[in-house]
Amino acid sequence: MKAVPSTIPDVIRFEPKVFGDERGFFFESFNAREFAKATGLEAQFVQDNHSRSRQGVLRGLHYQLAPKAQGKLVRVTEGEVFDVAVDIRRGSPTFGQWVGEILSAENKRQLWIPAGFAHGFAVLSENAEFLYKTTDYWSPEHERCIRWDDPTLAIPWPVPGTPLVSDKDRQGFNLRDAELYD
Repeated sequence: MKAVPSTIPDVIRFEPKVFGDERGFFFESFNAREFAKATGLEAQFVQDNHSRSRQGVLRGLHYQLAPKAQGKLVRVTEGEVFDVAVDIRRGSPTFGQWVGEILSAENKRQLWIPAGFAHGFAVLSENAEFLYKTTDYWSPEHERCIRWDDPTLAIPWPVPGTPLVSDKDRQGFNLRDAELYD
C-alpha cells in the first residue's frame, strides 16, 4: 500500500496494490502496520459506517469535538465522490485550508482524515456507496457541522446546480462562527 501525503501533510491518501485478472481483483484495504508507519498513529478503529447516496448529494462538513473527536479512514466501494477534509485546528499552520480527492470504486483510494478536520463529500456518479472507519463512536452531543458553501473556504464542489443536503447540513455554521479545535 502506498501512502501519499496531501498538501496538508496530516491528510494522507492510501493507494492499495491491486491484484487483478479475468476472475476479478484482490487488494488489502487496511493494514495496521502500514497505517501506523504512514501516520505515526496506532489508531484503534471502533466503528464502521456505510452510506449510499445518489448523484448530487453532498454530506458534510462534519466533525466531532473532543473528547469524542474522530479520525476517519474513508473509501468508496461503488461510484465516485469528491471527498474533502478541512483543517479546523486553530493552532495549525494549515488552519482553514482544505484538500479534496476523487475517491472511487475504480481507483480504490482511501483518505485518512485525522481528528481536528471537518469532512464531507459530494456524489459525482449516479450512486455511490461510501465506507468509513472511525477512531471514536458517534456522539450526537459532540457532533458539529460547517456549511458546505462557506464563502471563506470557497470549496468548488463539482456538482451541477445546488447540491442535495440534509436539514442538519443546511443549518451548519460558517468556519468563523463554528466551535473548533484549539
